[in-house]
Amino acid sequence: MELGAVKIVRRVAAFLLLGLGAASVSAGLFDDEEARRAILDLRQRIESVRVESAQAVSRVNEDTASFRRSLLELQNQIETLRAEMATLRGSNEQLVRDVAQLQRQQKDTAQGVDDRLRQFEPTKVTVDGREFTAEPAEKRDFDAALAVFRRGDFPAAQSVFLEFLKRYPATGYGPSALFWLGNAQYATHDYKAAMINFRSLIAKEPEHVRAPEAVLSIANCQIELKDTRGARKTLDDLIKAYPQSEAAMAAKERLPRLK
Repeated sequence: MELGAVKIVRRVAAFLLLGLGAASVSAGLFDDEEARRAILDLRQRIESVRVESAQAVSRVNEDTASFRRSLLELQNQIETLRAEMATLRGSNEQLVRDVAQLQRQQKDTAQGVDDRLRQFEPTKVTVDGREFTAEPAEKRDFDAALAVFRRGDFPAAQSVFLEFLKRYPATGYGPSALFWLGNAQYATHDYKAAMINFRSLIAKEPEHVRAPEAVLSIANCQIELKDTRGARKTLDDLIKAYPQSEAAMAAKERLPRLK
């Protein structure tokens, strides 16, 4: 823009020089006073043009400087916006990570609550072919009692099964608990108590899968008590009541040996 202003000044100067030449030629036609006035007038015009040119150049310089300042300010604004966008992008990414972490924590918390609730909710269990609903504590206590029996601590097994039946009188584990209690008592030679519990199982659940074994166990208790007649009757009853059971097959083999 400064170069354009200089070109304008040069053109104006050339024009004035041409005019000055023309004025010199015409000077001979006028008197000295008119020539002086013409020269003064021309000088004023040149000065006016010079001033206007200088003003034009000044305005151009000011416009250029203003443009440069505006451009610099715009660049600064752009850099500021870029920095703000980068900050916002980083904040947004952090927010996304925070939300994802919060969601995972909420999911873990909900899962933990569900797991804790399930510890107190009744669940379906299947024992000796029977399916029923049991409380978590009920299942835990039965499994613990059975574990005592299986490791061969029969006196302790009697205690824990008796306690179990007392604590859960209406439990679905009842027939199975009576069966294992009777076996623990048989193992400790408490045959009369064992027969009571075996008979209780048969009376409550005659179709229970353990019922034939309970009848056979009663016969074994009678044999140990030297009640051969009672044992023979019990084995006969077993064969008639549960003819297809393995216990009935064992009874058939044992009967001939009883005298």
